[in-house]
Amino acid sequence: MASMEKRLQKELTALMKDPPTGVKVDAESIYKNLSEWIVDLDGAPGTLYAGESLQLLFKFGSRYPFDSPQVMFVGPNIPVHPHVYSNGHICLSILTEDWSPALSVQAVCLSIVSMLSSCTEKKRPPDNAFYIKTCSKNPKKTRWWYHDDNV
Repeated sequence: MASMEKRLQKELTALMKDPPTGVKVDAESIYKNLSEWIVDLDGAPGTLYAGESLQLLFKFGSRYPFDSPQVMFVGPNIPVHPHVYSNGHICLSILTEDWSPALSVQAVCLSIVSMLSSCTEKKRPPDNAFYIKTCSKNPKKTRWWYHDDNV
C-alpha cells in the first residue's frame, strides 16, 4: 500500500471513529475511490450558516500529504461567503501555500468551519463573476492573493 493510501486510511479511520461536531464523511463515496472524499458539514450553531448542510469534495493526489488536497464546496448549497466562489472554490491559504503535511482532512474541515463561523455578512468575493469565467476547474491552479483576514 502506497504511503498516500496508508495516510488516507489512517485519517479516515480517525474521522469516522471520532468526528468533530458537524463533520461527517460520506463513506459510500470513499469505498468507490479512496482518493476522492465527500465530507458533509453542518453550519455551526449561532452563526450565519446555522442549520445549513454543506458538502466538501476532497481530491487527493499521489503526493498527499506532501501536496495539499484539492478541496472545494460541491452540491446544491455552495455557501455565500467572501472567500467562497459560486463554483465552490475556496480562498484559504492552508489549501495552497500554507499547506503542511502535518495538516489533515479533519484540520482542513475545522479551518473551513471556523472561516464560515467568523463571517459577519453573506456575500460573494468581489471578483466572483470574473473568476468563475476564467479559472481552472482545479482551484489549486489559482494564484490566490490572501489579503483579507477580517471576514
